[in-house]
Amino acid sequence: MIAKFGTFLKKHFLPILGVIVIAIGVVFVNASHHETTAKAGRTPIVFWHEMGGPAEQALDKMVKSFNQSQDKYEVIPQYEGSYDEAVQKIIQSHGTSASPALFQSFDISTAQMMHSKYTTPVQKFIDEEHYDTSDISPVARSFYSNKGQQLALPFNTSQPVLYYNATLLKKYGITPPSKSPSYSEITRIAKQLYEKSHHQVKGMTMEIYGWLLEEALANDKTSLINHGDGHTGNPTKISVNNPNTVKFLKWIRTNIKSGDFVNYGSGASAETNEIAAFLAGKLGIFVQSSAYIGQLTTGNKNELGISYFPHPDGTKANGVGIGGAALWISNDKPEKVQKGAFEFIKYAENAKNQANWQVATGYLALNKNSQKEKVLQDLYKKIPAARVPGEQLASAKPNNANSGILMEGMQLTRELEETAMETVYNGGNINSALTTADKAMNANLQTTNKANGR
Repeated sequence: MIAKFGTFLKKHFLPILGVIVIAIGVVFVNASHHETTAKAGRTPIVFWHEMGGPAEQALDKMVKSFNQSQDKYEVIPQYEGSYDEAVQKIIQSHGTSASPALFQSFDISTAQMMHSKYTTPVQKFIDEEHYDTSDISPVARSFYSNKGQQLALPFNTSQPVLYYNATLLKKYGITPPSKSPSYSEITRIAKQLYEKSHHQVKGMTMEIYGWLLEEALANDKTSLINHGDGHTGNPTKISVNNPNTVKFLKWIRTNIKSGDFVNYGSGASAETNEIAAFLAGKLGIFVQSSAYIGQLTTGNKNELGISYFPHPDGTKANGVGIGGAALWISNDKPEKVQKGAFEFIKYAENAKNQANWQVATGYLALNKNSQKEKVLQDLYKKIPAARVPGEQLASAKPNNANSGILMEGMQLTRELEETAMETVYNGGNINSALTTADKAMNANLQTTNKANGR
C-alpha cells in the first residue's frame, strides 16, 4: 500500500513537491542567517564559508582586517557547515535575496559550479583590472580554471605529503627518504623500521582514500578521466583500471605482505588512528594532507620529517594536485557587490595574508612572495620540515594530470575508488576490484551526462 501511494505521489504531485522543497530550502537558508547589515555607506558582501575551529578564527581575523583597511565594502562572513552542505545551500538559494555574494566551494565541486552558470568567473575582473595572478601558485590556479579562463581563485589549499618519524629512523640507523622518494625507497625504509624495531613499530600506512589514489595517478602523469581529466572537454569515460593504478596498488600490496604495513581503513577514524599511532611512535610513515603539520608538531617530542608524495621507480615525479577550496563570486548580485567580492579575494591572496593564513591554519601560502614574510620565516626556523609542502607545490608544472579532475559526481567516484582499495587491502584481486569500480563509475558518469543533457 505504501509503495502504491509513493508511485501515485511521484506521478501526480512531483512538480508541486519540487516547488515546496525549493521553497523550504530557501526558507531554511533565510532562517539560518540572522539579518546582518553593513555600516552606513558601505556595500555589504555576504560571504559563505565552511571553515570551523582555528581556521574560522583566522578567517574572521582576515575579514576584520579587510573591513578596517577600506571604507567602501563590508564583508560579512557566515559559516555554512560542511563542504557538501554548503554546496547544496548555494545551489538552492541562488537567485534569492538569501544567496551570498561570495562563497567558498571545495575542489571536487568545481565542475558543478562551472556547469551551474551561477557564478561570474573571476577572469572577468582579472581582465578588467589587469590583476596579476602570476604570483599565485600556477598548479593551484589550474585546478579552478577551464580553457584559459579562471573560474575562481584558490584559497585554503593543501597537498598530500609523506610524513615520517625522523627520531625513530635515527634511533634505528635508517637512512631517511629523499626529498622526492620512489615507491621502493619507502618500502625499504618501512621494512627496515619494522624489522629493526623487532616488529614493535609498523613501517607505513596509506589510508583508504580516493584522493590519495588520484594523487598517485597525478604524480605518475596519468589521467583518471578522458579529455585531460575533464579540462579539454566534458568527460565521457573513466579508466581507474590502468597500468599505473595497478602499479600503485601492487606497491601497497608488497608492504602488506611484508607485514610492515598497517591498515587503518578509511574516513575520519582512520586519520585519527594513524595520527595517534604516529605520535605514539608505533607508526613510522604515512601519507596525508599537509594541513596536519600543526597537529603533528604540537606537543610532539619526536622530530617530524616530511618529503614529497612518492612516485613510481623509473618515473620522474609529475607533481600532485591540490586539495581544499576556492573563492567564487555569485552572478545574481549587482556589479558593485561582485566587485567588492573580488576586492576581498585579492586581499585574501596577498603575500602577507597568505603567510599569516599558513601559520594559523596549516594551509599553504599560495602567493610566492609569502615566503619572504617574517611570520613564515619564523615558522620554518621552528619547524624546518614545514617548508617542504610549499616547495612540492612550487616545483610542479601544471598539466592536466596534476590540475585536478573537472567532473561532476566525484563524491561517488571516490567512494568507488575506496571500495576497490579496501578490496585490494583485504587480499582481493587488483584487476577484478578495479574492473568492478570502472563499470560502476562509468555507469554513474553516463547517468550524470544524460541528466545534464551532455
